[in-house]
Amino acid sequence: MSFYSSLGFLVFGSRLRRLSEYFLSEVNKVYEQAGIPFEASWFPVFYILGKEQPMPLIDIAAQLEVSHSAISQLVTGLKKKGLVRTAPCPDDGRRQLVMLSKKGEEMLQQIQPIWEAITKAMTELADENKMSKQVLEAVTAVENSVEAEPLSIRILKAMK
Repeated sequence: MSFYSSLGFLVFGSRLRRLSEYFLSEVNKVYEQAGIPFEASWFPVFYILGKEQPMPLIDIAAQLEVSHSAISQLVTGLKKKGLVRTAPCPDDGRRQLVMLSKKGEEMLQQIQPIWEAITKAMTELADENKMSKQVLEAVTAVENSVEAEPLSIRILKAMK
């Protein structure tokens, strides 16, 4: 039995992070082999902007359920690479609208077939084992549970 699996829930987060890092690394290899200078960590912003743009930065953060500052940093990095541009929101100059640049639009067209291949490959991976098909449902259930009662509160209760 591996170190990680022997510790059960004590290393649940570490195992999820390790698996996540593995998947991101493998996907980045595909982008690299395709000659596309894209990073898997940019996916959520590109996906959202591929569906609707321009979009206020605050709305991107809200949809992704991450902090405004995290998205702001990511958008700043994408802006430096020439993949997105920003403009003040016409109704509220304090808010920034984010949109793909011409270079970003071209990259989006290149990466969309890879996204389709990722979906196909992950579906095949899940089909290989009955339990694998339940992973997304289980992750959603855990997310819903910790949203209802944060893990820190559960741990503090267990300590009493």
